[in-house]
Amino acid sequence: MAKKENKTPIFESSKRNHEFLANKIGVGKSFDIGVRKLHIYDNELDIYFVTGLCDTSFIMQLMRELLMIENSEHNGEIDTKFINVIKNHMPHQQVDDVKNLDEAVDKLLSGLIVVLVSGKSQGFTVDVRSYPGRSPQEPDTEKVIRGARDGYTENIVVNTALTRRRIRDERLRNEVMQVGERSKTDVCISYIQDVANPKLVELIKNEISMIDIDGLTMADKSVEEFMVKQGYNPYPLVRYTERPDVAATHLLEGHVLVMVDTSPSVIITPTTFFHHVQHAEEYRQSPAIGTFIRWVRFIGIIASIYLMPLWLLFVLEPSLLPEPLSFIGPKEETNIPVVLQIILADIGIEFLRMAAIHTPTPLSTAMGLIAAVLIGQIAIDVGLFVPEVILYIAVAAIGSFATPSYELSIANKIARLTLLIAVSLFKVPGFVIGSTLYVLFLVQIRSLNTPYLWPFIPFSPGEFLQIIIRRAVPGAKLRPSIVHPQNRRRQSSKSNG
Repeated sequence: MAKKENKTPIFESSKRNHEFLANKIGVGKSFDIGVRKLHIYDNELDIYFVTGLCDTSFIMQLMRELLMIENSEHNGEIDTKFINVIKNHMPHQQVDDVKNLDEAVDKLLSGLIVVLVSGKSQGFTVDVRSYPGRSPQEPDTEKVIRGARDGYTENIVVNTALTRRRIRDERLRNEVMQVGERSKTDVCISYIQDVANPKLVELIKNEISMIDIDGLTMADKSVEEFMVKQGYNPYPLVRYTERPDVAATHLLEGHVLVMVDTSPSVIITPTTFFHHVQHAEEYRQSPAIGTFIRWVRFIGIIASIYLMPLWLLFVLEPSLLPEPLSFIGPKEETNIPVVLQIILADIGIEFLRMAAIHTPTPLSTAMGLIAAVLIGQIAIDVGLFVPEVILYIAVAAIGSFATPSYELSIANKIARLTLLIAVSLFKVPGFVIGSTLYVLFLVQIRSLNTPYLWPFIPFSPGEFLQIIIRRAVPGAKLRPSIVHPQNRRRQSSKSNG
């Protein structure tokens, strides 16, 4: 926990306030921290702001309003009323008192303007934040054929508005905390008050409040590592989304969202393995088509884990193959062991993926074609790889790309390589024991006290059926029990005042 510090009060002397802010945040040294001094009724007003984080047009409007205060308001009681006169002439809906200079510094560096009045040991903050950023647009990793094209941005204010637009419920809560001794990053916890489990909300608040770090430059990922304490477990314990409709759906189910300023991704908690294999496209199509898409995706995910270890097992133990499948396996001998070919090809796929990320878009397509056609064919011709290795590696890679969660696809690749090594060393016992240990590893994972393989383990027939089959929205009347919602049954706001 952060240490409690004595707060510096606001001085009545404008000069002393200026000296404190000059030493604390570099007023007069940092070019982006400005101050505008106004004189009204023999009183000095100091307006402090950070260039680039504030709406300049509003600051100009505010100064015009202050300078146009009518002389008729100057009477014998002006000394006692002056502070209220100033406050009432601020044309903005968010004007708050500031209690001390330390609080004023925090608000100022967050993009608010701070107004201090000489002769008064109090001041105001006005929320005129206008963070630089992009407009909402569809995220690249969660595209749909039909559906909304807006997506979260790096601006936490815009993100909460995108969620509020979809859930206009008076019980939706957006609670903001500041994390990081130096960065003071805004972290917003979103939940629906009468749906989300209060113990879950309190647990997340406590975990975030306990974060003790200089700054959250990596935003949501840093918060996640503090919150769920993942360690070296490769499997994702929270789900990320950049789609407001996906986030709103999880809010209505009883999940809690964590939004971090400067990040376009929103953290959904708690989540299980099966949360990471669902995609918005399934719910933008009819239930039958959505179910078909889901099954195809499941097949791709299973292939990304087990296809290569199974093929290697059949190569090492041809007697396991029934007669109709005897064609499986390389037809010619090679100098390089098959398992080494598989590992080299898998690493080559990773090279291509990373190169595509770091290559400009017009060049990445050409690079992919060259790598797939030219390099792959030459590698086969010179005897580096057998053709089947390229075929099955390509199928496994496509299965990885079909996985909605990028983090889960990488974790599955690590599991695949581990199974490959086990099969190459111990053959059938290696595959059986490796697969068993893999499932047991997933079973023991818990994310914020939530079983990772629910509803498969522990088994819940009704919930598991909804994982296998995409139900129609009118038929999905119950919220998932795993989040322990206060109100299990979905209902309209009209039925619960």
